[in-house]
Amino acid sequence: MDKTYDGIILGAGHNGMILQAYLGKAGLKVLAIERKAVAGGGLATLEDPRRPGFLHNTHAFFQRAITTMPWYADLDLERHGAHYIEPELNVALLTKDRGMLGWWTDIERTARSFEQFSARDAATLRRWHHEFVPIVQDILAWEAKSPPLPPDERRKLLERSAAGRRLLEVSALSPLEFVEQEFEHPTVRAGLLFFNGLREVDLRVRGFGHHIAALLASPAKAQMSRGGTAALARALEAAVRETGGEIRLMTEPKRIMVAGGRAVGVETLDGELIRARRFVVSSLNPHQTFLDLLDAALVPREIRDRAKAFQYNLLAPLFALHLNLREPPQYTASANHPELAQAFMVIMGLDHFDQFGDIVRHHEAGTIPPTVMWGACPTQFDASQAPAGQHTGFMWEKLPYRLRNDPDWSGTGEAHGRAMLDLWRAHAPNLADAVLDSFVRTPMDTERSLPNMREGDLLVGAFTNDQIGYHRPFPGAGSYRAHVGGLYLCGSSSHPGGNITGLPGYNAAQVILADLGIKADWMPQPIGQRLSALAAS
Repeated sequence: MDKTYDGIILGAGHNGMILQAYLGKAGLKVLAIERKAVAGGGLATLEDPRRPGFLHNTHAFFQRAITTMPWYADLDLERHGAHYIEPELNVALLTKDRGMLGWWTDIERTARSFEQFSARDAATLRRWHHEFVPIVQDILAWEAKSPPLPPDERRKLLERSAAGRRLLEVSALSPLEFVEQEFEHPTVRAGLLFFNGLREVDLRVRGFGHHIAALLASPAKAQMSRGGTAALARALEAAVRETGGEIRLMTEPKRIMVAGGRAVGVETLDGELIRARRFVVSSLNPHQTFLDLLDAALVPREIRDRAKAFQYNLLAPLFALHLNLREPPQYTASANHPELAQAFMVIMGLDHFDQFGDIVRHHEAGTIPPTVMWGACPTQFDASQAPAGQHTGFMWEKLPYRLRNDPDWSGTGEAHGRAMLDLWRAHAPNLADAVLDSFVRTPMDTERSLPNMREGDLLVGAFTNDQIGYHRPFPGAGSYRAHVGGLYLCGSSSHPGGNITGLPGYNAAQVILADLGIKADWMPQPIGQRLSALAAS
């Protein structure tokens, strides 16, 4: 067997496979090694072993605008079996009084839902949507799918255009400050902060106020993968293999081999040496890449200290309740809102934006806050995920990674799952007789199944501590390049961050091919040129 490749990728999650497929399209021979028995990372769909035919998406489910991502078309994933569903009533926030705040794919329908709570807030929504659509289209969308610029260079370019200056002005606020300044109704405020909170940005941190305005203006809505989230992983695998890539499963790296100041291969836990002629790429977190897999002598003190200081999200860990059902939830609020029967994401337990402060305090204390949860009944939109005539459902809740009185969650998980089901039944009483079976997954389970997500952090790194843009994961390892020659990063700890976007892998492909002097017709115009052209227009 030839054990020498042009490049090796550590981890076959979605970012690693997207990168591998692009490198393969450029004619490079690339191997990905993956510790698990299946590729895909967070793109996981599991069949309940006790109930054959019931499929559960145990990590990723709501995926924002996958079909608009450049790699989705470039890799021809629909030909490889990917198919996405985007329900019109994208999000429904249920209130205690059987009200509903709806977030639709049609912004005008969303505004009409806001009007039921506040005519002023509906007008504010329309105004910010109108103002920020060009900012999203001309700046933010392109920044996300480009290697990031150094902060000073970015600011200077943005200051040269009216849209850029407005973006900088709004960005100076925190999401909380933006919502308090612009909107009046407590439920509207709560909904906007929660929708933003799904991006895991600390609502109190300045520099992210534009996230709310961008959310209002973005055409990107939540989607789901037909056949389960893992269907995207299978499509990516097919794309990789079509371009000549190899994915080796059940293979764990022990160390990244370095010679002459360059990454030259990987030694596996089994002692196998796999050599790379041109590069090694890690989709793993900074602690794994810089502290576990590189010999300490190869990591300068400054880089080692920065890797050690890399922070994970306090609020990101999720607790999940999964149900096998005889029938889908039937919400009492449907009496006034019949459209709720076709709602995609449903939020419960959230009526006032002040609850966010309580949630933060509970996470800091390692205690469980009053339940605010969100989830879906996937089989209402894709019957293939359960036996004929039956359904699956789930709810997620942000809870501490480690509880003060039960650090490993061993004595608390099942009881908390029952508490979540009680709240669900309060809104959908038919669940009292509809549940066939259930199971829970704790934040600890996230880290056990996906060690890359340290401390249960599904984004693989906070956006505080200057861990954003050009400095993500930290200065000296931004822009997808490590301090060792030929060693690159492509995971969620790099720009633009976590969730299922594929953009860290897409952007890393641009950097690696540019460094190798390989041109590709799919590459977008460099972001610096795009911002310069915007300033000149």
